[in-house]
Amino acid sequence: MAKQTIPYKIYLSEDEMPKVWYNLKAVMNRKHPPFLNPATLNPCSADDLRPVFCDECIEQELNDRDLYIEIPEEIRNFYKMYRPSPLVRAYCLEKALDTPAEIYYKFEGNNTSGSHKLNSAAAQAYYAKKQGLKSITTETGAGQWGTALSMAAAYFGLDLTVYMVKVSSEQKPYRKEVMRTYGAKVIPSPSDTTAAGRKILEEFPGTGGSLGCAISEAVERAVTSDSCRYVLGSVLDHVVLHQSVIGQECKIAMDKYGIQPDMIIGCCGGGSNFGGLIAPFMGGKIAGKNNIDFIGVEPASCPSLTRGKYAYDFCDSAKTTPLAKMYTLGCEFMPSANHSGGLRYHGMSPIVSELYHDKYMRAVAVEQTKVFEAAEKFARTEGILPAPESSHAIRVAMDEALRCKETGEKKTILFGLTGTGYFDMAAYKAYNDGTMTDYIPTDEDLRRGFASLPDIPQNR
Repeated sequence: MAKQTIPYKIYLSEDEMPKVWYNLKAVMNRKHPPFLNPATLNPCSADDLRPVFCDECIEQELNDRDLYIEIPEEIRNFYKMYRPSPLVRAYCLEKALDTPAEIYYKFEGNNTSGSHKLNSAAAQAYYAKKQGLKSITTETGAGQWGTALSMAAAYFGLDLTVYMVKVSSEQKPYRKEVMRTYGAKVIPSPSDTTAAGRKILEEFPGTGGSLGCAISEAVERAVTSDSCRYVLGSVLDHVVLHQSVIGQECKIAMDKYGIQPDMIIGCCGGGSNFGGLIAPFMGGKIAGKNNIDFIGVEPASCPSLTRGKYAYDFCDSAKTTPLAKMYTLGCEFMPSANHSGGLRYHGMSPIVSELYHDKYMRAVAVEQTKVFEAAEKFARTEGILPAPESSHAIRVAMDEALRCKETGEKKTILFGLTGTGYFDMAAYKAYNDGTMTDYIPTDEDLRRGFASLPDIPQNR
């Protein structure tokens, strides 16, 4: 089919929806280093992880052999409520930019949670229920993950406690109410309900919190409660695995119309949506079948890839979790309170970190005022109010399209529109009022974060 006949939205049928997840780890030439038990510094076994995570998720986390892992029918039935999601040709944005580039985006915001997070929330809640657990607990930053998990927990009949980063809970009270509507208990973090929270409040009085803080509290609740496990919305390998439905649907739709992307762009906080978006395409690049330019976009105020260190670090601020080898700013790094765009985690997915370290992809950091400028342009041309997180990818997609205008190149650009921004109006208000400011960490800020890296042989 000729490219000029490509519709605005490419929809797949239910029959075309993936029945398996794509395990990117299985095709990587070099696997990322294993998680380490912080007490012994030995690679984590399934038994080490069992007090924290669901058994099936642990099996997926440690699986670096099977390229395809079956999606259970119960999860596929849940997915059918909002999947397959559309692949959209951004004709109006192309016209506004006057670019020869072709721009496509995969829209993951067409569900009540407003984001891609439901892809993994449904899977993890299902596995918890299948295991016979009564409750689960988690953290959330901007609130998308907490919202998605509250929906999945309600569907599968599980109790849920969400530790929400305090500054986000203050900026997004209605996101919190959606979670409560679905039955979740929401606690601003750091809180006085856990030992980890009380310790952080003592060390950092008045702090707005961080994902590392919230993870510490959620993990503590899981390991000290009966019939409860912790579920994580990003970073870990099994979360990247679940998000691979995004990339697989993109590839099926693009192959259907003979579209070959030259560039794939996604926002990067913990790395799961980006890892899922690129998974089958990156598998092709590793096999020498394409030369796609993969770009991970992160906030300049929390630049783990572009300014972080590739080192073993704790996944939480209380230093209770296993050690992961990743690009990190240090588990005690605290993002600036004026940072409104989500993506505030101190580290990056070990899978994405290894791909970046091996130069299969590149990374770009952008300031939040430029991010919201792009969000406004997108909203006015494409009719969707994008999530601030997604708008990091929009910013760089626009920059690359404008570069094509300068050079005359006709590149095909794909980016991930991970969700909508209708609960992010405090941030949009700050931008519209002209009160939004950019903060870029100083070298001294970063040194303070790096000082919290564990002093272990692997980091020397």
